[in-house]
Amino acid sequence: MTQTTEPIDPIEPIEPIESIELRMQRRLPASPEDVFDAYTDAEQQKIWFSILDERPGIVEIEVDLRVGGRQTAAWGASPDELFRETQTLVVIDRPHRLVTESSGSSPDGMTMSTRIEVTFEPIPEGTLMTVVQSGFPAVEVRDFFTQEVWVGAFDRIEAYLRHARVSE
Repeated sequence: MTQTTEPIDPIEPIEPIESIELRMQRRLPASPEDVFDAYTDAEQQKIWFSILDERPGIVEIEVDLRVGGRQTAAWGASPDELFRETQTLVVIDRPHRLVTESSGSSPDGMTMSTRIEVTFEPIPEGTLMTVVQSGFPAVEVRDFFTQEVWVGAFDRIEAYLRHARVSE
């Protein structure tokens, strides 16, 4: 019995989908060690998450700072308005670099997962903190994180670090 096969059309190569990402930087007035710790320590995060709030809200954070560990956070004005995020720690190189896989949800039920890489570079005035976050589902979401989320986080971390320097 002879089998014949039909010629197969060559498969068209699929263009790789470009990841939607952001890249932001801020010069912060503290050493890379102090900035890294402020960014990764749960007790310090609880302070800076709400340092610029006019009214106190809810901030719950737990961190297991080891590769494979997780940081879980919930924050918002009330229990019905909580944002939630779980970051799995992929790379920890204190005080130079931190890489996480992040999954989050907003009070309206929107969810997304991204990869976040943060570097902490010593500069004469303190630390250059750089964030590269990739995997956004849409350009509009990336733009919101660029214009609101990371600007707010940098402002809060900077206020916390300045307050800590004054307190010393």
